[in-house]
Amino acid sequence: MRLLIIGTLEGHLTEASQIALKRGAKVQTVDAVDAGLDLLRQGKGADLCLIDVRLNIERLVKALNAERISVPVVACGIEGTEAEAAVKAIEAGAKEYIPLPPDPDMIAAVLEAVAEESSTVIHRDPATIKVLKLAEQIAPSDASVLITGESGTGKEVMARHLHARSKRASAAFVALNCAAIPENLLESELFGHEKGAFSGAVARRIGKFEEAHGGTLLLDEVSEMDPRLQAKLLRALQEREIDRVGGSKPVKVDVRILATSNRNLQKAVKDGDFREDLYFRLNVVNLRLPSLRERRQDIPVLARHFAKKYSESNGLPDRPLGAEAMRRLEAYDWPGNVRELENAMHRAVLLAGGEEIGEEAILLTEDETLDAVMPESGGGTRAAAPDEHDGIEDEAGPAGEKLVGKTVAEVERALIIDTLDHCLGNRTHAANILGISIRTLRNKLKQYTEEGFSVPLPRESEHRSA
Repeated sequence: MRLLIIGTLEGHLTEASQIALKRGAKVQTVDAVDAGLDLLRQGKGADLCLIDVRLNIERLVKALNAERISVPVVACGIEGTEAEAAVKAIEAGAKEYIPLPPDPDMIAAVLEAVAEESSTVIHRDPATIKVLKLAEQIAPSDASVLITGESGTGKEVMARHLHARSKRASAAFVALNCAAIPENLLESELFGHEKGAFSGAVARRIGKFEEAHGGTLLLDEVSEMDPRLQAKLLRALQEREIDRVGGSKPVKVDVRILATSNRNLQKAVKDGDFREDLYFRLNVVNLRLPSLRERRQDIPVLARHFAKKYSESNGLPDRPLGAEAMRRLEAYDWPGNVRELENAMHRAVLLAGGEEIGEEAILLTEDETLDAVMPESGGGTRAAAPDEHDGIEDEAGPAGEKLVGKTVAEVERALIIDTLDHCLGNRTHAANILGISIRTLRNKLKQYTEEGFSVPLPRESEHRSA
């Protein structure tokens, strides 16, 4: 894990860096925001940034967002003297606030919770064991690996697992979600750019290839990459060199490539959407992750793992899963796979009220609501009215708005925007639910924006696949 510390705070941040070093982090320190930004632009990346609460955190966060540098920021201040500054730091975009002098356990918890750098694959099922056995065999090599599977099966976790067991484990692991970045910016994200190369290029920026030099680069959802950029990626893999946007000479890189896709890439090649030569270059070894319904023995261990995780993060008691709750989890097909199970257990931890997590706290389908499990003031469980959920919408209700008289385009627009809003603006998840490619979704959203319609902005990270 790479930690960037900005500021001094009378030596307390130095103490925090020593604690982080003992926990296995690689630490870099600078005194000012500009120095920290310069370091990140140079490709000396970080998984987490600790910053003195007295510095201009808002400017740092805005600069990171403007330049699409994905680093969570945690503010630090001397305990008892910076209460107002701490609130302002969170409002400015800091993820957490740590009082100083630092507590070793708190530093360790923040490093784990904010950076989320776990490479442990929680499993028990023979199907997962089989995939892990193959992963262990190929991990020490430098071979490119294509990790495939449905959305939410844990492809990025598997990529981190491969890196952690490779000869490059001590070097950087850099991930880039090809589906979450607009096509006109993806080339710069991959290969970097020189100052003034295009509008908004305020300084030289090192791309993901150079940042991952000596380590591993994960190209998440590589199937969504534009064909023009696929050609440049192929050249980079073949020649082991890249060209920065606006640059005058190539730059040599030493990177192991891992790629993921939830699409059938062989079909994409056949349909002309993905280059065949790039497919073979990436697919030296294929790791196909089975869906959760294909590895049902993993469900109990994953459920207990997530229940413990979210109990701790929410400051709640660690409750065991009741027998009926577990049977309900094991009987479900999990179309959203591990990500859906994680979300279900997070809800269950929050809803559970007894000594264990009961069946009533397990919400699995979109048509279930909190009303179905929350007791009314008189106690007991609320039952749905006879016609309340019979599948026939009330013509006057918002969900049952009349369709007659609307054009197909109007209905499609409403469906896409409502789905995107439901997914908290996450383009990748919305495209999966709608059954369309991320490229098609982006084109539709661009059209709606140009037509003056309000399009939900992303409200959660789109680069992590649980």
